[in-house]
Amino acid sequence: MSVRAGIVVTGTEVLTGRISDQNGPWLSEQLLTLGVDVAHITICGDRPADLTAQLRFLTDQGVDLIVTSGGLGPTADDLTVATVAAFCGRELRLDPDLEEHIAGIIRRWRPDAPDIDEGPTRTGIRKQAMVPVGASSLPPTGTAAGVVIPATTGDAPIPTIVILPGPPGELQAMWPSAVVSPAVGEILSRADDLEQETVRAYGLHEARLAETLRIAETRIPDFDRLEITTCLRRGELDMVTRFASDDADVYRQLLDVLTEHHARQIFSTDGSTIDDQLVEILDGRTIATAESCTGGLVAARLTDRPGSSAYVMGGVVSYSNDAKSDLIDVPAEMIAEHGAVSEQVAAAMAEGARRRLKTDVAVSTTGIAGPGGGTETKPVGTVCFGVSIEGRPTHTVTRRFPGDRERVRSLTTTAALHLVVQQLKRVG
Repeated sequence: MSVRAGIVVTGTEVLTGRISDQNGPWLSEQLLTLGVDVAHITICGDRPADLTAQLRFLTDQGVDLIVTSGGLGPTADDLTVATVAAFCGRELRLDPDLEEHIAGIIRRWRPDAPDIDEGPTRTGIRKQAMVPVGASSLPPTGTAAGVVIPATTGDAPIPTIVILPGPPGELQAMWPSAVVSPAVGEILSRADDLEQETVRAYGLHEARLAETLRIAETRIPDFDRLEITTCLRRGELDMVTRFASDDADVYRQLLDVLTEHHARQIFSTDGSTIDDQLVEILDGRTIATAESCTGGLVAARLTDRPGSSAYVMGGVVSYSNDAKSDLIDVPAEMIAEHGAVSEQVAAAMAEGARRRLKTDVAVSTTGIAGPGGGTETKPVGTVCFGVSIEGRPTHTVTRRFPGDRERVRSLTTTAALHLVVQQLKRVG
C-alpha cells in the first residue's frame, strides 16, 4: 500500500473496557475508502507519556498519517493537543477567533450560564482554543475543535497528525473537514485506488480455506498483490481481500478458485450478509419467530434493520413448556412424549407462531444452551429448528453447537437465518 496510517484512541475508560471503541474501526473503514491502509490501531489511557509513546511508535513505523481521538475537552485530563504539540516541537497559541466561536456555541446551549466571559467556563473555552503553531483547527461539532498538524520533514520527520474528539458523533461529523484540509489532502493525493471485496461462507472451516488459499497461491500469478484477511464471526467465515484497482483480474482469479472448491459453503461474493439475503428472498412475505433457547435473539437480529416492520410481524419467547402450550399451541402431551428439545416440538412451535401471528413464514429454536441441562442423548449445544412456510410441509433439523452458553445461542441465531433462506430458495 502506498500510503499508511495509524490510529490512536485515547481514554482510560476505553482502555479499561468501560466503553467500547467505536472510533478506531470507523476511522479505519473511512481511510480504506480513501485508499489509505491502516497499519495499526492503538489504545492508551489519558496519560501524556503513554500517548507520546504511541505517537513515537507509529512514527517509527513510517506511517504517513496519524489520527487521534479523544482528550479534547475543557478539563485537566484532556491533554491530547498539548501532548501532540510537544511531540511535534510546536508551541501552543491562543486562537481568538476559535475561542469566540466555542463561546458562542456554549451561549446557545446555556444562555443563562453566569461565567461565559470569565471564571471556570472561560478558562475551559480558552484551553480548547489553544492551537499548535503552524497547525489548522477544524470547526467544532460539539465544543471541541479538531486540529491538523502538517508533517515535519528533516532529520527527525514526523507524519501529519489529525486530532479529533472522542464522542463518535462529533468525530464522524468532523471527519469531512479533516479530509479536505490541505495537509491531509496532500497525503490522499498519493494514495492508491484501493478496492475491498468480501466473500462470506457458512459451514467452512478456516483450515480448509487456508488450504485452498495455498492452492490459489500456486496457480495465480501476482497472488501476493492481494491482501487477504479471514475472520470467523457468529459461525460464518468472512474473507476480506484488499487490492489496487489494477489488480482486479488477480482477485477474479482467486474468486474462481474459491468457487471451485467451496461453492456449497459460499453464500455471498458481493459482501451481502445473510440478513440482507433473507430480506431479499422474503420478497413481500412476512415472518415470525418462536424461540426458546435463543430467548428472542433471532427476532432481535431480524429487527436490527430499519424498515423491518414491513416483514417482521412479531416473535414469541416460549421459554417454559407452559408458554409453548399456551402461547403457540404446542400440545403438552407432545412435549411429555418427545421432550421440549425435539424436532416434533420445534415443528409445532414454528407452525403455532405462523398461525398465531398470521405470517407466511416462521422459524423456531428449542435447545440446550447450557451450561447445565444436557443428557447423554441430548448434550449441551443440541438445538432443534423448525421452519414453517405456508403451503409446504414444515422443515425440521437438529444441530449440535460447541462452546459456552453465549456461543451456542449466537451460533443458533445465525443458523436459524440460514435455514430460513435455504428453505425459501427451495420454494422459489
